[in-house]
Amino acid sequence: MIAFFERLARPLLHALDPEDAHGLAIRMLKFAPLRPSAPDDRRLAVRVIGRNFPNPIGIAAGFDKNAEVPDALLRLGFGFVEVGTVTPQPQPGNPRPRLFRLDADMGVINRLGFNSQGADAAFARLAARAAGGGIVGVNVGANKDAADRVADYVRMIERFAAVASYVAINISSPNTPGLRDLQQAARLDDLLARVVDARERLASHAGQTPVLLKIAPDLSLADLDDVAGIARARRIDGMIVGNTTLARPASLRETGKAKEAGGLSGRPLYPLATRMLAETYVRVEGALPLIGVGGIDSGAAALAKFHAGASLIQIYSGLVFRGLGLVAEIKTALLAALERDRLDGLAALIGADAAAITAAPWPT
Repeated sequence: MIAFFERLARPLLHALDPEDAHGLAIRMLKFAPLRPSAPDDRRLAVRVIGRNFPNPIGIAAGFDKNAEVPDALLRLGFGFVEVGTVTPQPQPGNPRPRLFRLDADMGVINRLGFNSQGADAAFARLAARAAGGGIVGVNVGANKDAADRVADYVRMIERFAAVASYVAINISSPNTPGLRDLQQAARLDDLLARVVDARERLASHAGQTPVLLKIAPDLSLADLDDVAGIARARRIDGMIVGNTTLARPASLRETGKAKEAGGLSGRPLYPLATRMLAETYVRVEGALPLIGVGGIDSGAAALAKFHAGASLIQIYSGLVFRGLGLVAEIKTALLAALERDRLDGLAALIGADAAAITAAPWPT
């Protein structure tokens, strides 16, 4: 059924404007009669952030922005789903056009700007499916016009702690002016202190909801030192490395579209995102698990993320160009690596190449 769904949908979706295609994909998933995927090989199971993941492959925030289809995505074989980015109040985001496919580069540029139906809509959907099982995290952001953006994040912890498998604090989108300033040391320390305090206040009735921090791949290494140190000191539960980049590699072939403002994702992001993942891994020294994101469009690319330090991975742009078969391809590649090295699980792969990656020349 999944293969049939994909054969039917992909040519149609790729012929449409990217944002229209995205909206159609969401509507199709709402109504597609998808059966649950086959159980995963036990060797793909991962336990991190206090949660048992049946496999380490998640779909990144940005696809299911308003928590409309998390269960359909889980049935497609993902080990977890991250919905969002959700903002406290509804907001339209930036004007269209704001999403661009770079077909020759297998990349995407977006300047969506946290378009969101708001917390109430997402909360209602997540509360309605809370008994359905599966790991569904919520990626949260601040409203563009918020007078106190830190207060927005605290409010979102209070709102979603009881219905989210984890909450990801997104301060790394390049499309909300000034948002990335929250990655600066003093402001980040204040943010995480207030967010963790809110989580602890809610723990007696909401449980101990894991809090993750999503960072930009464009941080300087000095800033990454600060971010990693603060994340460890404030005892958050993990980090997501990373978001889209404002950089434009010289290798891009879609030179016209490359001039569009916004964050770049997909294959062109892979070298930078993977280097930043390894740099983060050596800084957290095993104190925090990492989710590797950025440019994963093959089994080999996924495996390399684990070697760079990821305990879990997320994909999104790769699906645009490779389709849903990418999920099965990644599982096959991971199992082949385990077979080759006679390993019983993924833990031994994590960070195996991180030191070598950080010693290599900086990606351009």
